[in-house]
Amino acid sequence: MGCGTQRREHNDGMTTTRTSIATLMAALVLVATPIGAGADPVGVVKESGRTAGHSVRNGALTVGRTVRDFFKHGPRTAKRTWNRNAEHTDDQAHADADRVRHEAHSEE
Repeated sequence: MGCGTQRREHNDGMTTTRTSIATLMAALVLVATPIGAGADPVGVVKESGRTAGHSVRNGALTVGRTVRDFFKHGPRTAKRTWNRNAEHTDDQAHADADRVRHEAHSEE
């Protein structure tokens, strides 16, 4: 490697996470907001922001719990923790998507 050049491979996971969250948010807003249905744009944006916050929080908690269990109990326990937390995150994302859809279709 030359002077001033660095390999960026160590940041690929975080870049993927940020890209995934941004893509999820854009898709939720576009899919959940029907044209001309009288949706409340402020409510949709608010629920979308809440969804993004939950995604970030759940991701951080998953990583933290997995790292903790890896060092305390070993790799098998860490894998089980990761899978359990990933399932919870998936359930939460579906519930958040339902809330965004509901907000987009409400005519209040």
